[in-house]
Amino acid sequence: MIARGLASTGHPVMAHVIPMRRCNLSCTYCNEYDDHSKPVSIEIMYQRLDRLAELGTSIVTISGGEPLLHPDLDLLIARIRRHGMIAGLITNGYLLTAERIQRLNRAGLEHLQISIDNVMPDDVSKKSLKVLDRKLCLLAEHAEFHVNINSVVGGGIRNPQDAPVVGRRAIELGFTSTIGIIHDGAGQLRPLGGEEREVYMAMRAMEKSSYAQINYFQDNIAHGKENDWRCRAGARYLYICEDGLVHYCSQQRGYPAKPLMEYTLEDIAREYHTAKACAPRCTVACVHQISYIDFWRGKQNLAPAEVVAPSPQDLVQLR
Repeated sequence: MIARGLASTGHPVMAHVIPMRRCNLSCTYCNEYDDHSKPVSIEIMYQRLDRLAELGTSIVTISGGEPLLHPDLDLLIARIRRHGMIAGLITNGYLLTAERIQRLNRAGLEHLQISIDNVMPDDVSKKSLKVLDRKLCLLAEHAEFHVNINSVVGGGIRNPQDAPVVGRRAIELGFTSTIGIIHDGAGQLRPLGGEEREVYMAMRAMEKSSYAQINYFQDNIAHGKENDWRCRAGARYLYICEDGLVHYCSQQRGYPAKPLMEYTLEDIAREYHTAKACAPRCTVACVHQISYIDFWRGKQNLAPAEVVAPSPQDLVQLR
């Protein structure tokens, strides 16, 4: 994947696809779910995955909503693998069972991430270690894929000291552990408080060196500083919503909002060279990480795309 990414800038490295907007939880800081959407049909999802393969995509991560609610998730993962693309999954973990994990093994899943927000559930988030620890034990026993547990600080999380507890438990079970900073509703910088920064730095020391190297942009965020980087959203990174539209990321839905089935190499080239006005204060980790491949090349000489977070009314219209 890295070799292909370095060899050519004319294809996406990662795409996030949303086959299911509905979620079984309702974390107060999240703007990426609803409580009523139906799953996207398997036939339509196949078309989208096939198109991503045609564009030369290396990694496809299935997200939501809660993707485990999709009745054909295993078939989607198998389709990704059949094209030779790396298959990832982001889930809240609530619906995992031993049998479900074994099905993910057979489908060919290669990477799974769960974000755990606290030790005990509260009115901000139910994604707690108390509830999910037995799911983590099942993953440790049955998963044949890589598992990463992401702890979080900021965004209304009440007890920052919960993050190291979650991280230590992840490492104890043989998983990797990362720390994320929850952004505001526009995916933008929200500086951490003193205790949060201390916890963040302690958690960074727990990360494996490979993760530390690709997550260094968060060090500036933790101190309220902007990052100087070239965002390649819309080119090297694609976010495809449940309606099949390509967006810059989950926090900038509405731009460019072009159907994936009509997305071309020309669109990729344009967005590769287009600066994004939201980039300096962006906290969306996956876009930062994928953009690192091209940090040293490909100056962005097209005018910055003036993007702002869509309003709830805009999102309704998009759907």
